[in-house]
Amino acid sequence: MSRPKKPSPDDIELFRRSVDVDRKLTTDTVAPPVKRRSPRPRIRPGLETQPPLAGFSEGQQQEIGAEDTLFFARPGLQQRQLQRLRRGQLPVEAELDMHGMTIPVAEIEVARFLAHCRDQNIRCVRIIHGKGYGSQEAAPVLKNRIDHWLRQHLDVLAFCSTPRDRGGTGAINVLLRSKR
Repeated sequence: MSRPKKPSPDDIELFRRSVDVDRKLTTDTVAPPVKRRSPRPRIRPGLETQPPLAGFSEGQQQEIGAEDTLFFARPGLQQRQLQRLRRGQLPVEAELDMHGMTIPVAEIEVARFLAHCRDQNIRCVRIIHGKGYGSQEAAPVLKNRIDHWLRQHLDVLAFCSTPRDRGGTGAINVLLRSKR
């Protein structure tokens, strides 16, 4: 391979005239990062006065233990998308923490949270239900209910337990249908 030719003095002069005068930078810092969305949905005015959005049927539920992993996917979902959901590679855009909620309150909050996410066109959310170690029935009540409720909700395409470093079996990542 041949060596590149050195520029002629005329080329150097032409380059210097084209780039104009040197200017010193006024700052050497990097622009601050863009603010992320708040992980919890903001309640819009008037939302509190709306009637409850719940309406999940009770039906037969399977008993799920505290350390059992949850998984559900509707037919037709791409395997690559499911794999990314299970690995926690999809960006979580909103989060709902259900610790300390009673069953009726949790049912309303889940329905309200999913409706809000649908309105905002949020695709991936995390719901923290806990493992149920403090429950009186010695079983994770909220975990069992959330599994049952999300299977009924038509906007839910898939959900699974989060990776261990993001909550493990005490939280789930939920993939929602896009708003059309």
